[in-house]
Amino acid sequence: MVRNPYTALITVSLLVMQTAIAYGMGKLGFGYWWLSLLIAYCIGAFANHANYVIIHDATHNLIFRSKSWNKMVAIIADLPNLTPGAMGFRVYHLKHHSHQGDYEYDADLANHWEAQLVGNKWYRKALWLMLFPFFQVTRPPRLKAITMWDRWFFVNFASAAAYDVAVVYFCGWPGFLYLVFAFFFSIGLHPVGARWIQEHYTYDFDQETFSYYGPINRVALNMGYHNEHHDLPSIPWNNLPKLRAMAPEFYDNLKCHRSWTRLLFEFIFDERYSLYSRVERMKQSRGRGTEPIPDATADAAPSVVLSAKLNNV
Repeated sequence: MVRNPYTALITVSLLVMQTAIAYGMGKLGFGYWWLSLLIAYCIGAFANHANYVIIHDATHNLIFRSKSWNKMVAIIADLPNLTPGAMGFRVYHLKHHSHQGDYEYDADLANHWEAQLVGNKWYRKALWLMLFPFFQVTRPPRLKAITMWDRWFFVNFASAAAYDVAVVYFCGWPGFLYLVFAFFFSIGLHPVGARWIQEHYTYDFDQETFSYYGPINRVALNMGYHNEHHDLPSIPWNNLPKLRAMAPEFYDNLKCHRSWTRLLFEFIFDERYSLYSRVERMKQSRGRGTEPIPDATADAAPSVVLSAKLNNV
């Protein structure tokens, strides 16, 4: 496994940058909330999103050899997000790789009630994206065979709480507000927020996972190379473009996205998209009337049926 310890330097740099901006906004005060909003959209969202990518690489132990060191980097990268999510992500993201599309194990799938609530109306999808962090925390409790509460979770929680208190003390509430803006933009109504849609959402069920090849990858630490990552999750972010270049016969013919901004608007305003617009692997259950499908997929994996669900409600 190849690792990239220089990612830790990026982590510290982003932490210092975001904290410095928060300090500056704190000095300006609430009267400049509009400037805080603008900077959060143009700079902070990209910085916080890069932090998510670092947490992701740390989850796969792609920064240092030691798992503990990777966990510490993830916790540091999590600080500007204000909420303790790194250790929880480490648990359920690894389940996503081993049980992709399995509702009982994959937190990347929306809750059934969540999908029904949002439907395919544009204003509901926009609100869902804006409030995505709140919906995300409702998913892990339904998962099987996971343990969220351990000592590293408490370290994550204590570190986030200490950082939040320090920001309020040294930067004031206006500085804290800047980080709140950056947090919500980094995973919501912003081009980088389309990354959550790009990876697995589709209304064309011939393909389950999608990559993004566009300019934002330069500041998103190549997070768009999602097919490549799922194929070889032991490769750090800086080497994913090399993987694609080495194996064009595997990736050039796959459908992909070239613009996160365009995808963001498509997801919101195209009624073909809903939270059901992804492939879910349905376990067979005679009692529930699910039978194997007679094709190559069923022969290769007799315990799983691929069910592409698109529900326009």
